[in-house]
Amino acid sequence: MMVLYSGTTCPFSQRCRFVLFEKGMDFEIRDVDLFNKPEDINVMNPYGQVPVLVERDLILYESNIINEYIDERFPHPQLMPADPVQRARARLLLLNFEREVFVHVDTLERQEAKKIEKARATVRDRLSQLAPVVAKSKYMMGEEFSMIDVTLAPLLWRLDHYGIDLPKTAAPVLKYAERIFARPAFFEALTPSEKVMRR
Repeated sequence: MMVLYSGTTCPFSQRCRFVLFEKGMDFEIRDVDLFNKPEDINVMNPYGQVPVLVERDLILYESNIINEYIDERFPHPQLMPADPVQRARARLLLLNFEREVFVHVDTLERQEAKKIEKARATVRDRLSQLAPVVAKSKYMMGEEFSMIDVTLAPLLWRLDHYGIDLPKTAAPVLKYAERIFARPAFFEALTPSEKVMRR
């Protein structure tokens, strides 16, 4: 059985919980106190971070790697595109989001006063740029829910929590977020600590 070591307020852990619930498979989630991490987290992940996925003798860390493994191991419903060209595009999108948006999550989580306004503005502007894409289609890659939506969901859920107000021009992004939040697996994957992050 897969075991996911997960932070109850960690957006990267939430991604993995979301995928596990979407797949509807047997798994165990072990909550990790991010302020008092057990020593075995450092043994499993040299960076000392969650999420960490353990399945028999396999240990994985980094949410995108964990999620692609789960998707390949349990292919239904498929979250990465089957077509190699589309899959490559999805991976490129994931990389761009990591480098341009999620790189600021640490600053937002730690509430670093000197950097927080810049981080909020960057995330707000980058998310606003997605409005034309999600105004035309149900999800980021068209009509099918995909790993891109999984990746963005925890950030969209935390907009209030991070103090990010999207402009009116980004209304399609908020509607897109509601479509994701309406998925049963999304709600199942939320921890009690995450449920209170949104007004």
